[in-house]
Amino acid sequence: MFPKTSIMSILNTSETEISIFYLVGIPGREPANIWLSIPICFIYIVAIVGNCTILFFVKTQPSLHEPMYYFLSMLALSDLGLSFSSLPTMLRVFLFNIPEISPDACIAQEFFIHGFSAMESSVLLIMSFDRFIAICNPLRYTSILTSARVLQIGIAFALKNLLLVLPFPFTLKHLRYCKKSLLSHSYCLHQDVMKLACSDNKVNVIYGLFVALTGILDLTFIFMSYILILKAVLSIASQKERLKVLNTCVSHICAVLIFYVPIISLSVISRFAKHSSPLIKILMADVFLLVPPLMNPIVYCVKSQQIRNQVLEKLCWKQS
Repeated sequence: MFPKTSIMSILNTSETEISIFYLVGIPGREPANIWLSIPICFIYIVAIVGNCTILFFVKTQPSLHEPMYYFLSMLALSDLGLSFSSLPTMLRVFLFNIPEISPDACIAQEFFIHGFSAMESSVLLIMSFDRFIAICNPLRYTSILTSARVLQIGIAFALKNLLLVLPFPFTLKHLRYCKKSLLSHSYCLHQDVMKLACSDNKVNVIYGLFVALTGILDLTFIFMSYILILKAVLSIASQKERLKVLNTCVSHICAVLIFYVPIISLSVISRFAKHSSPLIKILMADVFLLVPPLMNPIVYCVKSQQIRNQVLEKLCWKQS
């Protein structure tokens, strides 16, 4: 529950500059926040341990020093960044029941969340190109994706995403916040913060749309990659070989669905079901932030025989 002073601040409609924003957990379920914090903490622990495990094995096992696993380690880093970016406010809201956050801290958080989300989208795109080259041009795979080139690709996309979201803090910082202070989630997002402004935020709207379009562009290129992959697979005579080749793409397809389905669902609900329950939108937004870092390590450990064997080997060695 918000204290009385907090409620008065939220409802204040004067032109006084707002110095505190208020995060929201599950509306109407504030007394249950402490219980909700248990599965949320469990999700964060599993996500962090899982992604650190992938990074550990890719770094220490020579058999995993291949382009596909280097890209997987980039995905794990993006997931860790996404988890650590949202962790502080999620714990504040659900575990400690402290919804207040300063505008500066909120703007910093949305920068990191959008930055790591954009990086995850880019890594999924890179991984689709990796699968395309491995299937359509296997003989030149290692010569095209050398270790140096993989590093260059990773750095180039990281810089691209940094520059892409860098304007967000500056454009939000120039806005005035004087009427509304209640956010829609338990963490800060660009589109959520800019709605609180009482000054003209046309620049934020236009630039936010541009950033969203780059994400759509990533998804479009991923889709095109799989059309070309499917075309190559259908040219294989043996059905057994077709299934074997397609099986190498299953983990990546799952990662793409896990990341993009919540975003697309949330966009559709916001666009075509404006009068739907706010609870649905909040849950979908939380799924977008919590599920990919949780599920990606699980999917890749289950589907990748090399990683699975390394994990099982370590576990058996410790037990013996």
